[in-house]
Amino acid sequence: MSTHPSAVPVRAMLVLGTRPEAIKLAPVARAMTTGTQFEPIVVTTGQHREMLHQMLGLLGVDVRVALDVMRSRQQLSELTARLVGELGEVMRQQRPDLVVVQGDTTTALTGALAAFYEKIPVAHVEAGLRTGVLDNPFPEELNRCLIGRIARWHFAPTRRAARHLTDEGVPAEQVFTTGNTVIDNLLWVLAEGSGTSAFRSGAKRILVTLHRRENQGERMRGMGRALGRLAERGDVEIVLPLHKSPAVRESLLPELEGRAGISLIEPLDYLDFAATLAECDLVLTDSGGIQEEAPSLSKPALVLRTTTERPEAVEAGAARLIGTDPDVIVGAATTLLDDPAEYRRMARAGNPFGDGQAATRVLAQLAEDFAADVPVTVAAPRPYSTA
Repeated sequence: MSTHPSAVPVRAMLVLGTRPEAIKLAPVARAMTTGTQFEPIVVTTGQHREMLHQMLGLLGVDVRVALDVMRSRQQLSELTARLVGELGEVMRQQRPDLVVVQGDTTTALTGALAAFYEKIPVAHVEAGLRTGVLDNPFPEELNRCLIGRIARWHFAPTRRAARHLTDEGVPAEQVFTTGNTVIDNLLWVLAEGSGTSAFRSGAKRILVTLHRRENQGERMRGMGRALGRLAERGDVEIVLPLHKSPAVRESLLPELEGRAGISLIEPLDYLDFAATLAECDLVLTDSGGIQEEAPSLSKPALVLRTTTERPEAVEAGAARLIGTDPDVIVGAATTLLDDPAEYRRMARAGNPFGDGQAATRVLAQLAEDFAADVPVTVAAPRPYSTA
């Protein structure tokens, strides 16, 4: 049972290491600072150190502890071991009542695992996403499944995600559908109005993001060739913020560097990225979060992957899962660029991922449970069905 005194703020440790985690936990951290119920303790692991440090201040997030775990080309096993050890030490020093993790990164998994070892309850923001293929995306699908076995609170962005969890045996009283906090942050940033778009011409504007491990190498080189073919149309401007990963740059730079109509730029801070997304006409991406953000701004998205853990956008018609074949990529993009009716159909499909109030719902549930002195340990899931 929780024995937390109601007059004392709940010490909530928010563990984040990548830019998407910062974007999606920033609304939770900001909301915690507006009242007296929570004391946010933000811990960064440095998994995306340069990307994080260029944006956290802009998002109104103060960092309490900053780790530095990244080493050149280290293996996932090395990163995982280092993170569990260092996060465990931080938790013993800070003594939080609660650990909050987001999504499916190695930081999220190790934050949840370290908290489990320290017997601290875990809240999982953006819980329940599944592709059903354990190694695609890799290692994210396994990470989120494992966090689902550890967490006490599962904050699912959609009803589908919530059903995935209950189908896996998570007790229904531990699963809450909130919408996705990425929408909270996108609306907040655009309301601030301080970002600058990276687009420079009046051409048809295509925003591209590529980084997934399973796409790196020859598959990503093929995507680069597809972008080059699109640029040859002469009526498009392609903006591609290059991920810091050496493997991504080694795949894309030989195909795209110096090509007319293609701007290869350094990663944008989130304010500028939001402004760039708001000004684009079309999104080509293999990332996850932008599949949620693009429909919020009525931007058709072509998902360059073979699976997606966000099928709601595809089912709504706001996104299309087209795989990684260069000919298919060129054909799908050409259709949207040249067929106004098809473009309007996708642009008007709507956003299935939330209304901008997800963080408020997350905090309300946590505050209610701590105030009510409810059990905060993980309930035993139902046995797996053999039917």
